[in-house]
Amino acid sequence: MMPSKRFRAVVDRCFASDTRAKRLAIEAHEQQPDVIALARGDVACPVKALRAWLQAAGIESGAIFRPIGKASKLRSGRLTDRSVANIVKAYAARAGLDATVFSGHSLRSRFLTSAAANGASIFKMMDVSRHKSVDTLRGYVRDAELFKDHAGTGLL
Repeated sequence: MMPSKRFRAVVDRCFASDTRAKRLAIEAHEQQPDVIALARGDVACPVKALRAWLQAAGIESGAIFRPIGKASKLRSGRLTDRSVANIVKAYAARAGLDATVFSGHSLRSRFLTSAAANGASIFKMMDVSRHKSVDTLRGYVRDAELFKDHAGTGLL
């Protein structure tokens, strides 16, 4: 039960806030938290998922995302960015997807591509992703808009 709650909290948090796996791995209760806007959705709620994880794990201070050992025993320390990537890969495989094409960056990448595909403003996307350069963000948007308003539409 705890691993699935942790997974849901990790995925919802990374996706909804476009958080890098490395940044997520170092988050702790004591840090001055960043103020971020999280969209509410019908499918996922990162705040509910995080609260459920913290309650199930009994975490009141220290690292928010921690390793889980055998018999779902919470271990001390914090997840590494590699651990976050392994969690994403494991759950991708469970869903019948090719885990080799997923990484910790997959959630961040998918968030930006999905936001672009849904018509989000590139400036709003930059606010969430904390990208300083439009050129860097443009790579994500280009993937989302590859076939949208294609120059060849109607020619064939």
